[in-house]
Amino acid sequence: INLISYNNIIKEFLIMKILSWNCNGKFREKYKEILKYNADIYVIQECEKPDKYFNKKYEDFKNFANNYLWIGNNDNKGLAVFAKDNINLKELKWKNYSLRYFLPILVNNKYTLLAVWAGKPYIEEYYVYQQINIDNYDDNTILIGDFNSNVRWDRKHNIRTHTNASNELKKKNLISVYHKVFNEIESQETKPTFYLHRNINKPYHIDYAFCHKDLIKNFKVLDDYTHWLKYSDHLPIILEIKYNYT
Repeated sequence: INLISYNNIIKEFLIMKILSWNCNGKFREKYKEILKYNADIYVIQECEKPDKYFNKKYEDFKNFANNYLWIGNNDNKGLAVFAKDNINLKELKWKNYSLRYFLPILVNNKYTLLAVWAGKPYIEEYYVYQQINIDNYDDNTILIGDFNSNVRWDRKHNIRTHTNASNELKKKNLISVYHKVFNEIESQETKPTFYLHRNINKPYHIDYAFCHKDLIKNFKVLDDYTHWLKYSDHLPIILEIKYNYT
């Protein structure tokens, strides 16, 4: 095998996996459900402040949460990002004016990960945050999380809509990974990420990832709702990106 072929093979295996899940609280009692997916980074909405439970009862959780960042207004529910020990997380000081909850992180001094858990009025909170910080978005920016939003609800939000937010992202070369991978139209998603009141007859698609098309390796919705609805009203999503370590 020649050197060029070898390098191409190595590049093929440089994948970073990011899992996002609104866990519906008590993540310390649920985190083992996602470990088998062996993500490099976990973005967890409705997560308690991890170090509040660093005690003997939750020793295993403490070991899992060795490398994390967290934001929230109280210790019981916030937005957390956990990473493997070999990944460097540095919180970026973007302006947020008390908008909830957005956590921008520099990953390994290379990629900007914007973790999202949009609070009421949902897309309007995110839209304003995006307008304030759009100059920080570039080709190495990855957005992922619970946006609590869908194009189908645009009419409720005047100009601060999902469509307008998405269009602005496209101008920055950041596209919805789900819609790219599954070749579906916004508002016509066939894979729900949320079931209202855990009712299988009330499915919605409200969790997303956005990034540059050249970063996309794969995207999954963990759609075994019979399993996940035992723990939360949301299903986890997994983004795999082509990661350049150089």
